[in-house]
Amino acid sequence: MIQYLYLGCVDYADALRLQSELVALRTEGRIGNTLLLLEHPPVLTLGRNARRANVLASDELLAQRGVTLHEINRGGDVTYHGPGQLIGYPIFDLRSLRNARANSGPLDSEADAFGSTRSSGSRRPGSEAATPPLPGIRSSGGRLGPVDFVRLIEESLIRLCGEFGVPTGRICQLTGVWSGLPSEYTGTACAAPQSVSQGRKIAAIGIHVARGVTSHGFAFNVTTDLRDFQLINPCGITDRPVTSLAREVPDPTTIPPLESIAHRAARQFGLVFNQQTLAVENLGALRARASSAEAAQESAAENPPPEFPADDTPLQVPPEIERLRNPKPRPISA
Repeated sequence: MIQYLYLGCVDYADALRLQSELVALRTEGRIGNTLLLLEHPPVLTLGRNARRANVLASDELLAQRGVTLHEINRGGDVTYHGPGQLIGYPIFDLRSLRNARANSGPLDSEADAFGSTRSSGSRRPGSEAATPPLPGIRSSGGRLGPVDFVRLIEESLIRLCGEFGVPTGRICQLTGVWSGLPSEYTGTACAAPQSVSQGRKIAAIGIHVARGVTSHGFAFNVTTDLRDFQLINPCGITDRPVTSLAREVPDPTTIPPLESIAHRAARQFGLVFNQQTLAVENLGALRARASSAEAAQESAAENPPPEFPADDTPLQVPPEIERLRNPKPRPISA
């Protein structure tokens, strides 16, 4: 099951602390797989593979625009987050997920914005055969690896775009979701970078995996002010523009509020990952569940189940009981 929460607008530093808290809870088994959905005030984030040269604005200009900057441990280069952008942070244990087409991968890594990994240590259940294999996922029947996980995030967002009539797809080695591709490269296909000059990036993805548990995630441009991307070379890419759902649909006024899109995104995650989804009311409710799980674990440790045979249980049936169970026939008087 995937639990999910929509948190509204959250400061980036607060979101980092929250991810750290939930990763620890997931690692301890006190919460299940959890998807955080939210938006951020204007912020630039630099992944572990980022080049500072891809931040085009000076520190003075960033401060003037109210844009903060954070260096973080996800894979990938620099990206922008801001109002009108749906952010998703899946706190998932990869060891709990299976995919019939998945290949195993290292469970301590960063999957970056270019689709590689660096080691640091509408589908429903039963309908997998109806979905074509996704690019980069080899059929092995094992658990998901980090790159497999990224491919499924892409698939969730491709389907989300499809709900609004926007065809999107993939460009190989350029992780993310792209609109404006030739029709043969929308859906599950993957276009070779040299074969298409088109492509507008509508969603960026970068994750971190430690001890099998994921953090960070995706940024999906809904009504984002695209002028803010002029502050950077998004994901280090200079020859392909960014776009948003508002720019791709015929009538931007038909786009629902971000919270509604968040619920749709959670539903697509459930379908793609073949999991039920459950909306959690707030962080307090999620923390209460974690506390209940901790109490149950402590109780189980203090009161282990009895081992059999117990000390007072005889190893053989007493003769008295055996005679009652198998009485000897009495002789018949003549």
